[in-house]
Amino acid sequence: MNQLDQLAEQLGTNHLPYVVPIHPNLVHLTLGLFIVAIAFDIVAVLFPVEKPLFKYLAIPATRSGLFDVGWYNMLGAAVITFFTVASGFYEILLADPVPNVKSAWGLGSLETMLWHGVGGVLLLTLIVGMTVWRGFQRFAWRKDMARQVQWSYIAVGLVIFAIMFWQGTLGAHLGGEFGIHTTADQLIKAGENPDLRL
Repeated sequence: MNQLDQLAEQLGTNHLPYVVPIHPNLVHLTLGLFIVAIAFDIVAVLFPVEKPLFKYLAIPATRSGLFDVGWYNMLGAAVITFFTVASGFYEILLADPVPNVKSAWGLGSLETMLWHGVGGVLLLTLIVGMTVWRGFQRFAWRKDMARQVQWSYIAVGLVIFAIMFWQGTLGAHLGGEFGIHTTADQLIKAGENPDLRL
């Protein structure tokens, strides 16, 4: 028995050495942290317009507090995205895609995995870049200004949302159309018990 056969016997139902894939969970953490960071910075930038509403609703919000939430969420997104990308590459190396299938975008499984990997590295680079940019704004360039972030920073954050949508769609194709790490789901749909296959 060669090493690949031995590895295949050790892998679980989802072709992973653990039961539940890690990458999709970390993806949602990255998304949540990044979206909250940009959203709170937008709310903080527009704070003078919203201040009467906060006062009327008795929400004790301060502009600096909103910017704090934006900064710490962006910092958290930068840190967690390293783990998101690393787990994605590890899990894609163990992938066993359904053969002879094309995605809704007309891509095969290998092309989709390649583009998804490239997109992950691109997003990691962009999120780290945004964090560095945000740090310079917070601690150097705009530290004495009421508005802590530039409009260009907000605009780039919104562009990154679009890239995240493209990247997420590729990931959805990998799971939904190529069955990558959704073997347990496929077995349940076929009426089999995935626990018996471990």
